[in-house]
Amino acid sequence: MHSRRLFLKNSALAMFGVGSAPAWLSRAVYAREAPGERSKILIAIFQRGAVDGLNVVVPHGEPAYYALRPSIAIPRPDGTERSAIDLDGHFGLHPALRSLKPLWDEKQLAIVEAAGSPDPTRSHFDAQDYMESGTPGLKATYDGWLNRAMAPEGKPSALRAISLTPDLPRTLRGRNEAVAISSINDFQVKDARAAATFESMYGTTADQVLNGTGRETFEAIKIMQSIQKAPYAPANNAKYPGGRLGQSLQQIARVIKADVGLEVAFTDVGGWDTHVNETGAQPHVGQLANLLRDFGDALGAFSQDMGDRMADIAIVTMSEFGRTAKENGDRGTDHGHANVMFVLGGRVRGGRVYGEWPGLEREQLYEGRDLNVTTDFRTVLAELVRKQMGNREMASVFPGFSGRRDSGILLA
Repeated sequence: MHSRRLFLKNSALAMFGVGSAPAWLSRAVYAREAPGERSKILIAIFQRGAVDGLNVVVPHGEPAYYALRPSIAIPRPDGTERSAIDLDGHFGLHPALRSLKPLWDEKQLAIVEAAGSPDPTRSHFDAQDYMESGTPGLKATYDGWLNRAMAPEGKPSALRAISLTPDLPRTLRGRNEAVAISSINDFQVKDARAAATFESMYGTTADQVLNGTGRETFEAIKIMQSIQKAPYAPANNAKYPGGRLGQSLQQIARVIKADVGLEVAFTDVGGWDTHVNETGAQPHVGQLANLLRDFGDALGAFSQDMGDRMADIAIVTMSEFGRTAKENGDRGTDHGHANVMFVLGGRVRGGRVYGEWPGLEREQLYEGRDLNVTTDFRTVLAELVRKQMGNREMASVFPGFSGRRDSGILLA
């Protein structure tokens, strides 16, 4: 079944490219939600490469932080652009994340410290796989937590779940249909005659898998083409940065505003593996600063663009593991353990740092080198699945996970 479905998907994708749209696109009809009935949407962002959480949300009130990082630590808040942006007297944002401070002040941004996977691996591949499957330590899980989080429906939208990535990510693989696109504008039909032939062929086949998947595929194409036809300009003077994340979030915003039944969206951004020269001559410049500036500006622009629709949206960010508490000899950091997660949205109890802070003294570190995990990443995701998506079947979404207590990040 899965082989035939994959073949169909790939066959349909082969039709995408620059060209004229076939006649059947003009007949595209899809149900728009009535005013006041907008569904809640969950957006997951994966920072691939293991972001250095200790330099993202800076524990400037921790003397050990500065002892461990004599050349790459972010200076204590002093009001200048080179120092941390104070949040609560103990933690502060990296200066490149200035765009997120208003969201913190408006209590739309929450931070979860010392969050991560209980699995000890420091392999990028394995750690990402475990976080996307939602089953740390288990390689046999075939589907992803974000796919399982979508409750089965009688007739869901063909664009119920989208990923702004070239290929469908691990987290969205499973029984529920999901669409991966690199760009909305590239999602076009190249050969109108071939498209009509494919639609007719798959619509009349007796094979239920091919018939159903064919119908879903062509419906997704129709909807996406209809979205393309509508001109789009970000609202509220929002300006998305030109990097990958900014452009992905702008396209997600475009799909949300089209009211086509979107429930979950995913995107990712790489480059966070900062083994060497994590900072420039000063900590507020360099590789990490450039990545964080684009990251913060993208989230800020998305929130500004969505305006009051942020009441329906929750965004969660994650990375496979943190980095060593102590800097290495190349002014960088190596693979660690615990990290930081952001949760952003209109229903978020923001303006707070959640999670138990374990400390950075040697006896407090995991294996004497890394920030300790005190909040399982599934605790955060499970609360989002329950409260944002309305799915309370946690045994199905996160099998084997015993943690059931909410952290209180979201309003009930």
